[in-house]
Amino acid sequence: MNNLTDDKLESNYKGSALLHLLRYMKPYLGWVTVCLVLVLALTAFDLYRPMLIGDAIDLFESQGNYDVIIETAIKYGVVLVLSFLFNITQTWLLQKMGQSIILTVRKDLYAHIQSLSSRYFDLTPVGRLVTRVTNDVEALDEMYSGILVRLFRNIVMIIGLAAVMLALDFRLALISFLLLPIVAVLTVVFRKVARQTYRVSRTRLTDVNTFLSENISGMRIIQIFGREKRKFEEFNDKNHKLYRAGYREMMVFAIFRPLVFILSIFSLMIVLGVGSRDVLGNVISIGTLYIFSQYIKSFFEPIQELAEQFSTLQSSIASAEKIFTIMDEETLVKEAENPVVLPRIRGRIEFSHVWFAYDNENYVLRDVSFVIEPGEKVAFVGATGAGKSSILNLIGRYYDIQKGNIYIDGVDIRKLSKKQLRSAIGQMQQDVFIFEGNVEYNIRLHDDDITMEDVKAAAEYVNASRFIEKLPGGYQEPVSERGATFSAGERQLLSFARTLAHKPSILVMDEATANIDTETELLIQEALEKLMEGRTTIMVAHRLSTIQHADCIMVMHKGKIREQGTHQELLAQDGIYKKLYELQIHKDMS
Repeated sequence: MNNLTDDKLESNYKGSALLHLLRYMKPYLGWVTVCLVLVLALTAFDLYRPMLIGDAIDLFESQGNYDVIIETAIKYGVVLVLSFLFNITQTWLLQKMGQSIILTVRKDLYAHIQSLSSRYFDLTPVGRLVTRVTNDVEALDEMYSGILVRLFRNIVMIIGLAAVMLALDFRLALISFLLLPIVAVLTVVFRKVARQTYRVSRTRLTDVNTFLSENISGMRIIQIFGREKRKFEEFNDKNHKLYRAGYREMMVFAIFRPLVFILSIFSLMIVLGVGSRDVLGNVISIGTLYIFSQYIKSFFEPIQELAEQFSTLQSSIASAEKIFTIMDEETLVKEAENPVVLPRIRGRIEFSHVWFAYDNENYVLRDVSFVIEPGEKVAFVGATGAGKSSILNLIGRYYDIQKGNIYIDGVDIRKLSKKQLRSAIGQMQQDVFIFEGNVEYNIRLHDDDITMEDVKAAAEYVNASRFIEKLPGGYQEPVSERGATFSAGERQLLSFARTLAHKPSILVMDEATANIDTETELLIQEALEKLMEGRTTIMVAHRLSTIQHADCIMVMHKGKIREQGTHQELLAQDGIYKKLYELQIHKDMS
């Protein structure tokens, strides 16, 4: 499903989005009930006010008593005060409920995104996910904060107005409804067009956010290659598409509103024309004609609002389709129903006839088997695409294999607790991600079990304390996004300290020293040797000089282990490893 477009995802999900939205209202059914009662009361007040004035007009005309006007004014004032109080209560309840539900939806969505497997993030742009968690969730707010209740109110209002008008004068009421079929046709057309424009608008917004997320992150590359003009043209194209979608959305309202308003004026003209003749013929009273004139205004207004609310509801459903499509996305790497929790992970790793493909078709690992005993230092070498990094990803079970088995301490990793498994593996990668916050946070990552003393000890162990203590704020020094104010070597040292602080049983290093200068590498070499002592260590490196001390070196070629042994043993075999070694020596000498 990940490779489908947004439109296809929506069409596949279309049926149950509204049910999911209503499910979030379940804890607030009491509040909703109170709001509906208040709606009925407010609708009754709206129906009563014109009748109150109409009756007063008739009484004053027949009796000429000013006391009727004073009495009516007092009643009208009481109704207005009650309407004001009821409106305040209803608005507060709806806003409180809406914000609480939005808080829950956003929290549930982000929690679910965190649970998804790495493959999902390989295929889904970050900007799309950001749009789902922010813009699309926010689009639900208006629905929860009023649309559903106002929808109910307008339906009740239309039914109430129609019933009262028919009861007052059946013939004049039917005349008032002459233009309703045209309004009904306009409403159906408006709903259909509005839904499509909303959907296009949301898709265009997602495209812009995705483009911005990718290109702002890669701005340095854009500037290095001088592609600013081309990238601006791409952004301008997407921006204009969003503009056109928003313009079409606005035009739908700009056409629909005036049409309904004109029809309401025509209907009022017909009623006033027919009603005036009936008043002169003593068929109806002036008060009745006044009530009808007010009801005509009130009758078309909820119809217009109803159509717009339906379109807003459609917008919310369009956003909900996108949101709940993600919520229904199942993680490919599933936790076992009753996961095995080992007393302690010692670090014995075994691959048994493992076959693995990211897309389930093109295998990057083919029948790979090996055993790494606890405390052993094993290195994987080979050309790019040989499958080295894939092995590291599989050990942490970020992906699941198609065939074979992987064991940690004799237990299939698919039966182990993912939390325990990953917490026992310390990964140090070439591409270090530093979070916004401070130095201490980037080492601890909000792990309450890691004390400040542990943080400092880890930093000292990898010699990161040398540059940290020179910072103005020390361990509390603010860190910008992605650690942009630190050098590549400093960011790498921070990642080493982070790994050490979490005390892993298994160390995984994927080109971990590639971005570190020679002087910095010498500083951490001794620390790494201490760190690897007693821990299972798996290394991937292109510089063979960094892995010569390994207990075993495995040479990967086209997804298979072609050679294995110590550095000296592999050189003696006169195979792939020796060729790689000689090529690197020749390169270094040149």
